[in-house]
Amino acid sequence: MQRVVKAMFPISSELIFKVALRGDSLLTSPRWNKGTAFTKKERNDFGLTSRLPSRVNTIEEQCERAYDQLRSRESPIQKNSFLQSLKEQNWVLYYSLLSRHLKELTPIIYTPTEAEAIENYSHLFRRSEGLFLTFPDQDSMEKDFLEQTRGKDIELIVCTDAEAILGIGDQGVGGIGISSAKSAIYTLLAGINPAKALSVTLDVGTDNETLLNDHLYVGWRSRRIRGVEYDKFIDKFVQLIRKHQPHCLLHFEDFGVTNAQRFLDLYRNEHSVFNDDIQGTGAVTLAALMAAIGVTKSKLADQRYVIFGAGSAGLGIATQVRDAIILTDGVSREEANKKFYLVDRFGLIKQSLGPNKIRPALQEFVQPDEEWSDVPTNDKGEVELLEVVRKVRPTVLIGCSTKGGAFTERVVRTMKEGCERPIIFPLSNPSHLVEVDPKDANDWTEGMALLATGSPFPPAKMPNGKDYVIAECNNALIYPGLGFGSMLSQSRQMTDGMIIAGARRLAALSPALKDPDSGLLPDFEDAPAANLEVAIAVAQQAFDEGIQGVSWSKEEVRTKAEDKQWKPVYGTYEYDEQGAK
Repeated sequence: MQRVVKAMFPISSELIFKVALRGDSLLTSPRWNKGTAFTKKERNDFGLTSRLPSRVNTIEEQCERAYDQLRSRESPIQKNSFLQSLKEQNWVLYYSLLSRHLKELTPIIYTPTEAEAIENYSHLFRRSEGLFLTFPDQDSMEKDFLEQTRGKDIELIVCTDAEAILGIGDQGVGGIGISSAKSAIYTLLAGINPAKALSVTLDVGTDNETLLNDHLYVGWRSRRIRGVEYDKFIDKFVQLIRKHQPHCLLHFEDFGVTNAQRFLDLYRNEHSVFNDDIQGTGAVTLAALMAAIGVTKSKLADQRYVIFGAGSAGLGIATQVRDAIILTDGVSREEANKKFYLVDRFGLIKQSLGPNKIRPALQEFVQPDEEWSDVPTNDKGEVELLEVVRKVRPTVLIGCSTKGGAFTERVVRTMKEGCERPIIFPLSNPSHLVEVDPKDANDWTEGMALLATGSPFPPAKMPNGKDYVIAECNNALIYPGLGFGSMLSQSRQMTDGMIIAGARRLAALSPALKDPDSGLLPDFEDAPAANLEVAIAVAQQAFDEGIQGVSWSKEEVRTKAEDKQWKPVYGTYEYDEQGAK
């Protein structure tokens, strides 16, 4: 027996959809357009017979044609532009094409190519996508928000103020590109229905001189608003979501370093909020660490951590791993904090740097001066990375500094002297900013290092001639699943326990647990399956913590997750004036 649905996206070709659109309105709706895949009956019923060529194509034929067209574009940015155009025409075809060429096309719609598209947003602009909330128009914010969301069951809102975009900094209104890209990854890798997702840019101005002087800039041409006025604007937006979409996940993306942690701390107990720069980076790194200690047969609490780069990512990793140590190994917060040594452009984060160089969020990880009085410093009185490694003898060295080559041969060899199997994660991207080429780290440790990077790298050669697979610590292996798990359970918060449960599940999928020469994390080709497992673990943890907002039981989580996933396949349409639009 066939199901009849009025307003949900197709997840099976057996579904029948009641649709109220006809003719050109149907062909210009990316949600419902099938292009040449409309059947003869549908063409007749919806007034499309003369609007389409005669031949009815399958989704496979449409993907083949679209892929041929894509390959004719030479540069990544041209491919990005083509895919954006396809997305504006036909969601099913767009996601179907991406899923067939996942590893090849994800870097085109996401990092690194999306950064270039965002940087040139005002010059590439053709058609708006998402919700633009602008500071001088805040009096109409609720009205504008409801215009886009009224009557919709929104499950995901991805928002940015675009101050710290993908390593290229303040991009003003172009930040809508990262919100849209993140949202697309949620759909591609976790099966979030794109009709239930909303991308938002909070246009509070820009301090980017290039944009301010660009006569084609499409955003609000003003210096970036800061202070109390800025905080009130953000809070007004968050309170609108809490009022009108209380069960959705609010994903903060690419906020500046002074605001990212602050907003996460401010709102995480009020609503289900998530910051990928902090929590996503921390979670995928935690998963890789859990896999690494699975190889070494040790515990998180046994490690000594040096983190080079104390921005949002570095702090997020330290906080996430610290919290996991507390929850999984039963260590006090104070003792867990002592296992971390953070190094930034001022050297080791220690007391004598003072408040001008140590932002409040780093306070728990500040080292006491007296413990470092016997360590050599540079002419500025700073303790540099090599001296930190010499004194600490870390078992874990993590880089998120964007300082290419910072993990020198001396640093790596010094680390190896202090532990048998160094865990080295040079996570900065793109690849030319990586702290050490993993091939070099492998060579300098005689093949004993356990490695993960922030960008894809080819395998390194072991002393025995075997290939050692370099794991890619890609947030997209986990953040879509973390979000999906929260949406699935309708949890009131995204708790530390839920994130750790997701990281633990991802770590359990590590190929290295079966073969130590394999990668610490699943291959990106397996990202959809990995994110489903993460989502299930996260939702189950929500039940364990008693913060779920659904009436069904924990035992049903897997079935509910599989049923809820949106798939890019066409359903069968029937015309109904009262149907979906």
